[in-house]
Amino acid sequence: MNLTSKDISEDFPNSGKIYLNNASVSIMPLQSIEAMKDFLVSYNKMGPDSIDSKPFIDEKLRNTRKVISKIINCQPEEVILTQSTTDGINLVANGLTFEKNSNIIIRGFSHEHHANFYPWLRLKNKTEIKNLSIDKNGFFNFDEFKTLLDKNTKLVAVSHALYNTGSILPVEKIGSLLENNSLFFIDTAQTIGCIGNFDVAKTKCDFMSFNGSKWLCGPMGTGLFYCNKKSHELLEPLTIGGESAMLYDNTNLAFKDIPDKFQTGFRNYVGIVGLESSVNYLLKFGMENIRTKNLLLSNLLREELSKIKNIILYGPENAQERTSIVSFNLEGYDPQIIVEKLEKQNIVLAVREILEQKIIRASPHFFNTESEILKVIDAIKNL
Repeated sequence: MNLTSKDISEDFPNSGKIYLNNASVSIMPLQSIEAMKDFLVSYNKMGPDSIDSKPFIDEKLRNTRKVISKIINCQPEEVILTQSTTDGINLVANGLTFEKNSNIIIRGFSHEHHANFYPWLRLKNKTEIKNLSIDKNGFFNFDEFKTLLDKNTKLVAVSHALYNTGSILPVEKIGSLLENNSLFFIDTAQTIGCIGNFDVAKTKCDFMSFNGSKWLCGPMGTGLFYCNKKSHELLEPLTIGGESAMLYDNTNLAFKDIPDKFQTGFRNYVGIVGLESSVNYLLKFGMENIRTKNLLLSNLLREELSKIKNIILYGPENAQERTSIVSFNLEGYDPQIIVEKLEKQNIVLAVREILEQKIIRASPHFFNTESEILKVIDAIKNL
């Protein structure tokens, strides 16, 4: 059976709502919720701080790193378990040392998501922040990029896909220009889990951050930070503890190797177990199948929206240049009022912004169905 046409909606808890806000927080598969419950029962039965608990927890952490390394194609030790995408961004922004006259290049300034803008902007007293100008979809000109790039460019930081327009940026091309020159950070919160197969090595990035609760369908409070093994010594950890460092000569400290170097204290173990289960579910469905299904749903939504009078669509026309995010407005209507009216009809969308312009954002995922998309269109027509 063609998996892209299979209805898997029953595998996800639902009370009759049409949930199209997966670019914010996704719904978890029922199997992941059960896995979390089973973990908590087992963990408490054995005693959370017993002799048996440490190997039990260590195995869960290894399994999760292994499955994450599989979907981004890296070594398991290069996967650091965090709480959010924002955690990983701040590990880089606050962990680097900036030399005199250094600079950072970012894209679009306030067009960027706050999490991938504010941490860099905060560094303006330490280093120059250069801005790449953008077009209406958030893309930039590579000629301008090459002009901004110089011998003092410490880091280039971009999002792989944009939270507002869904545009997918050419990170592999950026990485090829930066190789052996400047450090490269990518925010992949809007791509890992929804755009098909991904190979972090092809991007040539040093650092990458994403989370478990968007397109990976994991629980809140789970984040992932990829740190290239060759680059980890460039970062000073934000926190330190017995898990991340060791004492020698009574008064001197040395950091452990990655991933331990960036992990202090207890982790969100139950969340990590749920994340592992969700990623295994995605892998079973197939990452390329997910991409195909997402494009089918988003293309249908864009096509049907375009038939409605006074609809304004945002984002690239070319489906290969965007995720399943569909951003739009209905001329003469307040986006917030529309989203609130639709939620009363059990349809969940979101209000976001493109610069100063408020927009309505729909973000279907592979568990959504074509019939749901058509019901959303009918509801919008009847507003």
